[in-house]
Amino acid sequence: MINQIYDVIVVGAGHAGCEAAAAAANLGSSTLLITMNMETIGKMSCNPAMGGIAKGQIVREIDAMGGYSGIIADKSAIQFKMLNLSKGPAMWSPRTQNDRMLFAEEWRLALENTPNLDFFQDMVKQLIIEGNKVTGVITSLGIEIKGKSVILTNGTFLNGLIHVGDKQLGGGRMGEPKAYGITEQLVNLGFEAGRMKTGTPPRVDGRSLDYSKMEEQPGDPNPKKFSYLDTPILKKQRSCHIVYTNETVHDILRSGFDRSPMFNGTIQSIGPRYCPSIEDKINRFAERNRHQLFIEPEGWKTIEIYVNGFSSSLPEEIQIQAMRHIPGFENVKVFRPGYAIEYDYFPPTQLKHTLETKLIENLYFAGQINGTTGYEEAAGQGLIAGINAHNKVRGKDEFILSRDEAYIGVLIDDLITKGTEEPYRMFTSRAEYRLLLRQDNADIRLTEMSYKMGLAKEDRMRKVEEKIKQSQELEDFLKETSLKPKEINPLLETINSSPVDQAYRASQILTRPNMSLEKLEKLDKIKEKSSVYSDEVREQAEINIKYRGYIEKEKENVAKLQRLENIKIPDDFDFGKISSLSAEAKQKLNKVKPKTIAQAGRISGVSPADINVLLIFLGR
Repeated sequence: MINQIYDVIVVGAGHAGCEAAAAAANLGSSTLLITMNMETIGKMSCNPAMGGIAKGQIVREIDAMGGYSGIIADKSAIQFKMLNLSKGPAMWSPRTQNDRMLFAEEWRLALENTPNLDFFQDMVKQLIIEGNKVTGVITSLGIEIKGKSVILTNGTFLNGLIHVGDKQLGGGRMGEPKAYGITEQLVNLGFEAGRMKTGTPPRVDGRSLDYSKMEEQPGDPNPKKFSYLDTPILKKQRSCHIVYTNETVHDILRSGFDRSPMFNGTIQSIGPRYCPSIEDKINRFAERNRHQLFIEPEGWKTIEIYVNGFSSSLPEEIQIQAMRHIPGFENVKVFRPGYAIEYDYFPPTQLKHTLETKLIENLYFAGQINGTTGYEEAAGQGLIAGINAHNKVRGKDEFILSRDEAYIGVLIDDLITKGTEEPYRMFTSRAEYRLLLRQDNADIRLTEMSYKMGLAKEDRMRKVEEKIKQSQELEDFLKETSLKPKEINPLLETINSSPVDQAYRASQILTRPNMSLEKLEKLDKIKEKSSVYSDEVREQAEINIKYRGYIEKEKENVAKLQRLENIKIPDDFDFGKISSLSAEAKQKLNKVKPKTIAQAGRISGVSPADINVLLIFLGR
């Protein structure tokens, strides 16, 4: 039926699959995106939001490289917030609330307008393997489709099992069938597989809620956006709301624990630590008499509301009864109860940094199949898998982001080096170089390398060059401009900062605590010059001046560790023959097969003493 041999076949059209297909096709590979349902391409399975702490940085990195997630998020945003603004710029994290239906529509339209990309609706039940290489897929209709590489982005669909109380339904999402066949085949080929759990909260009728009993959470007064391109900036926004559970709610929920699949042994797989169900929260944090809930609109026009923080797999009548004791929910009407879902995943230590599997050549995994949670983590992996599948079939070099280049690099290195036994979520604390990996400079870090590869287009590259040029101009101006005491002392007084008795450079004044470029612009000579630049350029110049010392120190640390990154370990190296290594180190090193000494040092169970032994053995 399909006679073409594709360069890249992508299985699954969630966030990982969409980014993988877009990247491979935009790089010039003939690409096929296979999905069980064309109507659910780019669907937000859980909350209608993109970004957040550390995740927002990933979305900006995807955008900087020419991926679509940031553009789609901007086009479908109904609210924007920059989180953590009270902290330093390394912690600032953009987040959008999104119109769920518009988000999926924009993804579909973007993909349909991507050259080299075909679509097919069916379930992939088997891979075609010749020797140790994948050469295509077989669908549930028995159709064989040939491909030079295959990227699996199956999300929660591999043998998905939905739990609502003591009821169980096979499915990858509520109302959608599970996928089967692939796990069993891969296990027979020698892959290790496991089970994970995630959950989602009830969706309710917004008309049945009393918002006067809740705390309104509007968006930022001057909303920004994800994409570095000229995507629309929000002119109006929809508010979210905050409300809290109480002891009555908790008591009602506890009454259903004996029927909870989490507590009666039905679910034995591990759920996300940092996004627990409501029953898990009241069980683990029994001392707390309330938990915060975010009441999130699902779009511009819909009345549907997402009850963030109330994920549950309790019987539906218990969920509804408990919700009716939440302030403002007394008359709540429920569209759909919350549920838990168990699904197959493959421990990611079985992958290379390119996300190609070690066992089967040209087979790539991206997204929840690797044990991650979150749209953003999935999309970042999809982008890298798409790039590397294209490069592999075209005989080009592999593309790997290091830990000092991107959060995506941290994510993938964590997965393949340390593995994960619970759904992995990105945090700023996981990145040791987070001051270098800020949300404001993702374009400066990544666009040029993507442009050279052929993914980021000319307009992106020109924008970055202009941003670098203009921010340097503004920095130079602030370093060269002298301010007399009579000019700056009144301003310093407003922020309770010590007065000066001699002239200072504007850049020196800017480094003072509580001082900002915006405050400095109250001086006419500063405002006259800085006002001609965009907010993005002004922010870049300010961060570079205020945090220069810290940034330089972090770059020095990167340079020191780079020495270990440059010491390569041969692919066929047998760690078992080194008697001085600990037994645990031998086992872990032979399993992960690290490429460098630095990666070996990041493996749990490999001690500094083991690293010294390796250095001696490798002649260093």
